Amino acid sequence: MKALKNLRERFLDFFRLFSNDIGIDLGTATTLVYARGEGIVLCEPSVVAIQKGTNNVLAVGEEAKRMLGKTPGSIIAMRPLKDGVIADFEITEKMLRYFIKKVQVKRFGKFSPRMVISVPSGITEVERRAVKDSAYRAGAREVFLIEEPIAAAIGVGLPIEEPQGNMVIDIGGGTTEIAVISLAGIVFARCIRIGGDEMDEAIIEYMKKSYNLMIGERTAEEIKIKIGSAYPLEEELIIEVRGRDLITGLPKLVKVNSEEIRQALDSPIREVVEATKLTLERTPPELSADLIERGVVMCGGGSLLKGLDKLIAEETGLPVLIADDPLTAVALGAGKVLEEIRYIKKISLASSS
Repeated sequence: MKALKNLRERFLDFFRLFSNDIGIDLGTATTLVYARGEGIVLCEPSVVAIQKGTNNVLAVGEEAKRMLGKTPGSIIAMRPLKDGVIADFEITEKMLRYFIKKVQVKRFGKFSPRMVISVPSGITEVERRAVKDSAYRAGAREVFLIEEPIAAAIGVGLPIEEPQGNMVIDIGGGTTEIAVISLAGIVFARCIRIGGDEMDEAIIEYMKKSYNLMIGERTAEEIKIKIGSAYPLEEELIIEVRGRDLITGLPKLVKVNSEEIRQALDSPIREVVEATKLTLERTPPELSADLIERGVVMCGGGSLLKGLDKLIAEETGLPVLIADDPLTAVALGAGKVLEEIRYIKKISLASSS
């Protein structure tokens, strides 16, 4: 019996070498794909360009993102996900199919892949079903969903299976996930529909009100990356911003400093801080004691905002660390779930309960 079990395990290990199972971080702003045995093989914007009126896909990913705000009337460049969930079922399916096909071309396996897909912890059962249906329609053999905080914690290497408190703040494009994890489960989580997109929108609104200047999403994102901050900088930065004058309708150039952009970002940043405090207030005392020693780990693209870790540390009194590679933490976690079968079993039990 034992020999048979060992033979079965060897067969499974051999099969996995030739499988094309993938882990997907299906993000509002960026989609990352982890291939078993290879690591992250794809990282592209969650953007699709379609022909207006027909929904024919013209471009996906990086090529489509370059079209944002620059398309003629006959073409629409759009994001099929909003606030971490599917806003357009058909376009999301086509985007997933494109990414899966692109990954499969580079790989051995020709079987339909088994997928582990990360989802926000606060989504509804209907939204979970929409993600699964999109994956199956895109060609998945089997689909497992994993909550983003769990995936992020696994991805950064936190010992989530131990009876200790682990806290993760994952700031993505559409949502911010704040969770305290112990014994491989979420003790308390807070998911708010605030992320990088809302920060970009706040910058757009600030430029309208302060300079009568209309700018696009890509310009706002560039401003955020280059001079955006949540905490006073040692040396304030300045950037030239180009856009359209709302009064004259003509192109216009203005200079903006990092202090102004910090003011513009105050509202979404404050919501992240308050959600973090609320999570800590709901955390059991024994786990709170663990967090004093272990601190908080931040990941996601939003965690790269200058000084955000300092602000949260100052507001909570806890040590705050940024993951070594915050952009890939969730995808790496989804991939590790594929690599280690015990995680798959736990997800299966969680989804069936």
